[in-house]
Amino acid sequence: MKRKGRLRKATPYLFILPWIVGFLVFTLGPLLLSLVMSFFNWSIVSKPSFAGFGNYIEMFTKDPQFYKSLAITLKFAAIFVPLNLIIALALAMLITQPVKGVTVFRTIYYIPAVVSGVAISIIWGWILNGDYGILNYFLSLIGIKGPKWLVDPAWALFAIVLASAWGVGTMMLIFYTDIKNIPIDLYEAASLDGASHVGQFFKITIPIITPTILFNVITSLISALQQLTLVLLLTGGGPLKSTYFYGMFVYNNAFKHHKLGYASANAWVMFIVILILTSIVFKSSSAWVFYETEVKEGKKK
Repeated sequence: MKRKGRLRKATPYLFILPWIVGFLVFTLGPLLLSLVMSFFNWSIVSKPSFAGFGNYIEMFTKDPQFYKSLAITLKFAAIFVPLNLIIALALAMLITQPVKGVTVFRTIYYIPAVVSGVAISIIWGWILNGDYGILNYFLSLIGIKGPKWLVDPAWALFAIVLASAWGVGTMMLIFYTDIKNIPIDLYEAASLDGASHVGQFFKITIPIITPTILFNVITSLISALQQLTLVLLLTGGGPLKSTYFYGMFVYNNAFKHHKLGYASANAWVMFIVILILTSIVFKSSSAWVFYETEVKEGKKK
C-alpha cells in the first residue's frame, strides 16, 4: 500500500519530468555556464583562462561600443514599447466590434505574429527598399519623396521599429481576450449616464485592462532589449552603426570576434539592465494598475 501511495504521489512529477529535464539541460544549465564563462577569457579554440572581473572592467572602462549599443537599444525600446501597445490595443478594439467578417480580420492581424523573423525581414527589406520599395512608392503617390530607409542613419532605427511592430498579433489577442471579458453592463450604465464612446474607453476599458497593459509592457520591453534577428538581417548594424543594437554587440563578440567570455559578461549586464527596468515598471504599477480583487477587499473592510 505504501508503494502504491508513493507511486500515486510521484505520477504527476513523472508527467512533468521531460519539461524539468529540458529546463535544466537547455535553460538553467547554459545560463549558469554563461555566468561562469563571464569570468574567463575564452576564444573557443584556445584553453579558457581565468580573468576574474576583467571582462566586466574592460566593458565598462575600455569599450565605448558597449555604451553606444546600450544607448541605441534603450532608444529603440523607448519608441517600440509604447508604439507596440498603441497598435495592439487599437487592433484589439477594432476586432471587438460586432461587424461582419471580423473573424477574418482577427486572423489576418494575427498571422504576422507566427511568421518567422527571417521571413519578416525579407518582406520588410522589400517594403523599405529606397529604390523600389512599396512604402516609398505609396509616398510618391501623394508627392512625398521617401528616404533611403535602411541606408540612411537618420531613418534606419525608425525602419527597424516599423518592421518590429509588424508582429503585434499576440499582444492584440491578449488585449482582445481581456476586453471581451469586461461586463457589458458597465458600458450600458455609462451610456445611460451620457458617457461617450471615448469616455467609456478611458474610464472603463483602460482602468479594467491595466493588469494586461502591465503584462504587455513587461514582455514588450524584454523583447525590445533582446532584439537581434531583424537588425542582423535588415541592416547588419549599419549604416554607420546607427542600428548596432546590444544584441548584435553580444552576438559579434561571441561569434565574430570569438570572445565567448566577454560576450557572456555582456549578456549578464543586459540581464541586470532588464531586471532593473522591469523592477521599476513593477514598482510604478501600484500607482496605475487596477485590480478588481483589491476593490472587493476594500469594500468588505
